[in-house]
Amino acid sequence: MNPIFKPVFAGGLLAFAAGAAQAEMLATTATDITVYSGPGAEYPAVGIATRGSAGSLDGCLDGENWCRIDVNGMRGWVYAEQLTVDYNGAPVVVQQHRSDLAVPVVSYEQTGSVATPAPGDELIGRVDDGVVVTPPAEVRTYIDTTTVETVPFEGDLVVGATLPPGVTVAEVPNYRYSYVRLNDRPVLVDPQTRRVVYVYD
Repeated sequence: MNPIFKPVFAGGLLAFAAGAAQAEMLATTATDITVYSGPGAEYPAVGIATRGSAGSLDGCLDGENWCRIDVNGMRGWVYAEQLTVDYNGAPVVVQQHRSDLAVPVVSYEQTGSVATPAPGDELIGRVDDGVVVTPPAEVRTYIDTTTVETVPFEGDLVVGATLPPGVTVAEVPNYRYSYVRLNDRPVLVDPQTRRVVYVYD
């Protein structure tokens, strides 16, 4: 998944609350699908999950066709018709077999201010001022003249990816985002959410 990602819309952060704890449910993408930051195509895209990608399905909205999933290093929402789960030894479409599969029900809440996620949940998508990050040339100059050790990163190195625990980021003077070198590529990271906001060529 290497598209250009859109930011979370201005005016709110996204939060989720799940019901009782459920065992992890593995799902597979039936085709190349767009992962959205909210349950609907009107929300900003987080990225593309390619056909056949395996992910962890949290659950789906009650009475709707949108499900929350962790796939290819992304966390967001996809259409239930585009996911399959193994059932009695054969893949079945999630939307058509939600009852048989006992798919957990999750909820979605959008607020106009910072929302607190439920325990075990996290904010989804980009947490910034709603503007696509375009770093000034001075930031690249600083990065090029400041050496940091490269860190191995598994998965797609794209905007929206979350740094694994233990990765240390370097502060960029007079700039809101921090800097880290992943797989020998410089990237900018939101130090609060630890999400990648810009990947340099």
